[in-house]
Amino acid sequence: MDAITLLKNDHKTVEDLFKRFEKLGPRAVKSKEDVVARIIRELSIHAAIEEMLFYPAIRQAVDDGNGDIDAPNVKDAVLESLEEHHIVKWVLSELDGMSAESERFDAKVTVLMENVRHHVEEEEGDLFPQVRKLFPKQHLADLGDAMAKAKKTVPTHPHPRSPDEPPGNLVAGAGAALVDKALDAGRKLVQQKAPRTGRPKAGSRR
Repeated sequence: MDAITLLKNDHKTVEDLFKRFEKLGPRAVKSKEDVVARIIRELSIHAAIEEMLFYPAIRQAVDDGNGDIDAPNVKDAVLESLEEHHIVKWVLSELDGMSAESERFDAKVTVLMENVRHHVEEEEGDLFPQVRKLFPKQHLADLGDAMAKAKKTVPTHPHPRSPDEPPGNLVAGAGAALVDKALDAGRKLVQQKAPRTGRPKAGSRR
């Protein structure tokens, strides 16, 4: 699977989760929390592989003068995408562990969905067509393979204070991924041992 197809599949997965959330009623507290936990995981992984592999590959290819593209616009699009990721990761970090009973929970999810949908529209409408001109098919396929493998080792929670470009994000990401795996395992254990009458809330991560 090439890199763009992989990212578009991620976009579809997240959009499906958004639609699931939008169909839930005001009393569906646990279902809302479960859906948002999946959204946080999917978006955190997606952002990480873009920042570690996809965007750097684009910037390097542009610097090398590859492809029949509008190079300044492509570089600007990548920088804008990084800033959009930064905003999204802050909202994700505030939602991570927040109770769906919180007064601002639904509002934060709504703002998150608006930002992500805008980001997806720009990537799929503007950036991705340029990237297809930038890379040969085999290069996109190799990049997609690398991104698919990276999904198994990147952070699963948002880290908005961490670097978002190499080499800083490669080093920080490795440590964050280990912390996230421990956190996920701990939360799963707590949920399994929680009484049926309720489950403890994990603290918000910033």
